[in-house]
Amino acid sequence: MMQSLPVPPLAVAPMEGLTGFPFRRVHARLFGGAESYWIPFVTPTALPRFTDRQMRELRPEINEGFRAVPQLLTRRSQDFIWAAKALAKMGYDEVNLNLGCPAGTVVAKGKGSGFLREPYALNDFLTDIFSADLPIAISVKTRVGFADEDEFDRLCGIYSRYPMKSLTIHPRLKTDQYKGTVRLGTLDRVYASLPMPVGYNGDIVTPADCFAATDRYPNLAHVMIGRALMADPALLRKIRGGPAATLDELETFRHALFESYLDAFGSLKNTMMRMKEYWFYQLSLFDESEKPGKAIFKAKTLEDFETAVRTVMAECPLRTDARMGWYKPL
Repeated sequence: MMQSLPVPPLAVAPMEGLTGFPFRRVHARLFGGAESYWIPFVTPTALPRFTDRQMRELRPEINEGFRAVPQLLTRRSQDFIWAAKALAKMGYDEVNLNLGCPAGTVVAKGKGSGFLREPYALNDFLTDIFSADLPIAISVKTRVGFADEDEFDRLCGIYSRYPMKSLTIHPRLKTDQYKGTVRLGTLDRVYASLPMPVGYNGDIVTPADCFAATDRYPNLAHVMIGRALMADPALLRKIRGGPAATLDELETFRHALFESYLDAFGSLKNTMMRMKEYWFYQLSLFDESEKPGKAIFKAKTLEDFETAVRTVMAECPLRTDARMGWYKPL
């Protein structure tokens, strides 16, 4: 049954270790449905060039066939500026500033969501990069604060001073990590007053969740989806009115993803590790999968891994929509 509601622009969230180029290329080819795939953050340094490892993600040819948006993680405006110029030369039309990552090693350096607790320094940083006359659009991805929802009013006052392409809001605090439910009341309070295009990110698991967000927040620049897309690679297609994934499609997808990782890393061990990360989420697309799914993570050999995956796919009922099997309370 075709969806009659307006479909918002759909973006794939930047998830370190999950939405790298092997995933982007396979998902875009087999499922698609995204206006943009956001590249997991790279961290520019004082040396004004990207490393070979960073270029594996950033090379334009690796992202051909879909729109990719690179993301930078830094608190040094001069590093952001040289990196943004380099990305523009590669042909990118947008660069995103990561103010959301809650990882301890990132926050300890005052980067990601750690930058949110320094509003004066953040304002100076934004003044520098927006005054640099960069040949590329700048967008920002943020949480609603570091440790208190009241911080968001001040942050929005800062963001509103700058001509950013969009502000993607994940309504959690840094201290929430990825636990609990999104703090929609905080976003409700400020949404109508924000002058820039706003994107929404957080707990979109089903098509109904997506349309609830667009109904609650009219005229969103995009809806960004991360963990649920790892669980259900057909989610964007379903939002657009298409069918749920079949077992045959999921089988094709997992084999293509496996081969993509093996080709990228040349290591069976690393490939299995990455695939286990995906299956942590993909088990949420199968009922009664908790017990048989444990064998996937215990597998030491490819044979054991394949046997465990086939058991889940053969014995666990496939759901139409994923459940939030990764949910953790605060």
